[in-house]
Amino acid sequence: MLNLLRAIGINNNFKKKRMKCHLLVRKNFVIFLLIVCSYGNLVAQGDGVSTEELAKQLANPVASLISLPFQNNFDFSVGPNEGFRYNLNVQPVIPFSIGKDWNLISRTIVPFIDQKDVVFDGSSNSGLGDITQSLFFSPKEATSSGLVWGVGPVLLLPTATEDAFKSNTWAAGPNAVILKISGPYTFGGLVNHLWSYAGDGEELSVSFMQPFFTYATPNGASYTIASENTQSWENEIFGGVVGFYYAKVTKFGKQLVQLGGGPKVYYGNNTFNPDFGFRFNLVLLFPKRPKVENEAQ
Repeated sequence: MLNLLRAIGINNNFKKKRMKCHLLVRKNFVIFLLIVCSYGNLVAQGDGVSTEELAKQLANPVASLISLPFQNNFDFSVGPNEGFRYNLNVQPVIPFSIGKDWNLISRTIVPFIDQKDVVFDGSSNSGLGDITQSLFFSPKEATSSGLVWGVGPVLLLPTATEDAFKSNTWAAGPNAVILKISGPYTFGGLVNHLWSYAGDGEELSVSFMQPFFTYATPNGASYTIASENTQSWENEIFGGVVGFYYAKVTKFGKQLVQLGGGPKVYYGNNTFNPDFGFRFNLVLLFPKRPKVENEAQ
């Protein structure tokens, strides 16, 4: 969705140029590692939770699992100038219990972006992008047919620090997810729509759809195919990406983590779509310790 917002109103009549980006990749990956290291004292209380179960929970957007994903996106040949963009999405997921039957799941996307030769030839932009906040009200138990679902609001907050990343718009709308877990398979989709309601930017009417399919193995590995699709109804711009990802739940000392990644391919009429990209995920996991009868006795 951020790619689509950046494409609106930006002049794209620029000369194409291939660039060398290895230094930029190295610099941003060092920044990512420093952020991760700042959480080194966190300890996951995951005794008794199988890695297969954790892999399934991670495939479920409304699972009752506290996690802190660091999603690293390396995109190449971005826009008319064939620039490079590194996007680190910090995505804390925090569930809250609401009574006996319901959970409230908070999912936040905080994007940190560094790009070169994207807005125009020779340009360089680095900073915070607009934050997306999603809330899902979800039943604690699946339906009789095995469906898991959640609904709630989604908000776009104009927090960007660089003009190249700014929408200058407050937006809100509905948010929904539905999925089914059948043995090792998890499949479903997430949809939302944003309408602008305040701010100095252009009016927004943007739909987002993310179908996904995951196969989890008994040893905590998972294989996922997922696409992310964004349609701007005001500007008739469509952009999408499909990714193929492998991930594995493991431990760093006492800290449970999931490591994963894979290639991405872009499609659509968004001028600022990259030609291709790669995603690397590091997710810190904080599962609840299973209750043991007479534990306190």
